[in-house]
Amino acid sequence: MFDIFVKTHFAGAHHLRDYPGECENPHGHNWKVEVAVRATELDELGMGIDFKLLKNIVKVAIDKLDHRDLNNMAIFKDVNPSSENIARFLFSELKGPLTHDRYSLCSVTVHETDTSGLTYYGP
Repeated sequence: MFDIFVKTHFAGAHHLRDYPGECENPHGHNWKVEVAVRATELDELGMGIDFKLLKNIVKVAIDKLDHRDLNNMAIFKDVNPSSENIARFLFSELKGPLTHDRYSLCSVTVHETDTSGLTYYGP
């Protein structure tokens, strides 16, 4: 098996409703995102998934978040736009386009800062 990944980023604002601290106030982050696809076999060119294809699919999902106030998005109306929920949103957006007989979405990693982040593996 091969875990194939791309790294990207997006900038956005958010605030965590009912958070007992400074993060309840509006603020922004430059989130870093890593998307991994697990390939069980390679194609005729020796690739699990073409990096160009993977980057293009990820870009479509990232563009939905980039330079937005995440709290104003319908997906975050009833849940806080925490890094955990951002990762879950991205996984949901990417799961369909990154499902193939040779590969499937493995994980989405979101870094809120250079030293803090998480990895979501899906349901």
